Amino acid sequence: MRFRLILLAAAASVLVAAFTGATAVHGQRAATPGLVHLAKEQPPADVLALDQTIADAVVRGDTAYVDRVTAADFSMVHGDGWTNGGQPRSTDTKESMLKRVTARAYDVLDFDSVKAEMHGDIAITYGRYLAHMPGNKPAEAWFSVWYERVYAKKDGRWIYLSHRTVHGPTFGPDRKSVQDK
Repeated sequence: MRFRLILLAAAASVLVAAFTGATAVHGQRAATPGLVHLAKEQPPADVLALDQTIADAVVRGDTAYVDRVTAADFSMVHGDGWTNGGQPRSTDTKESMLKRVTARAYDVLDFDSVKAEMHGDIAITYGRYLAHMPGNKPAEAWFSVWYERVYAKKDGRWIYLSHRTVHGPTFGPDRKSVQDK
């Protein structure tokens, strides 16, 4: 819970600065008036690999691993309906997500375009993944999702706190139909 509060405070600070037209941070002027220049901490390689590492465990059905790296109060918001005031397609807790892992609901989860924003022991990753769920209708078996995830470093290891879809899913009958979405 403490990590979520830290994350919310950091996100709120960034939003306040961006929307109030702040033009200087740490005495430096922004290149464009109205934009905030934030010092960027380079994400470590292990942070950039987190999403795919967890995805590989999901595809293998490695419930023990996913359980170990996922927070007890984990939440996963599927679908981008929430981004415009609507409802998400569904929401998973840790328990319901682990059921998907055990059932091996996904046979492909390939991440690309992954970037990370670091806030000390908090990492926000974002990018896209292509997925295949053999249990879906054929027209919706393949899909792409743009996402944002939050991790916190606790006792020297990264813990997966949350996932939110920010665009998608975009469905298709085969990988090629969704690979550029």
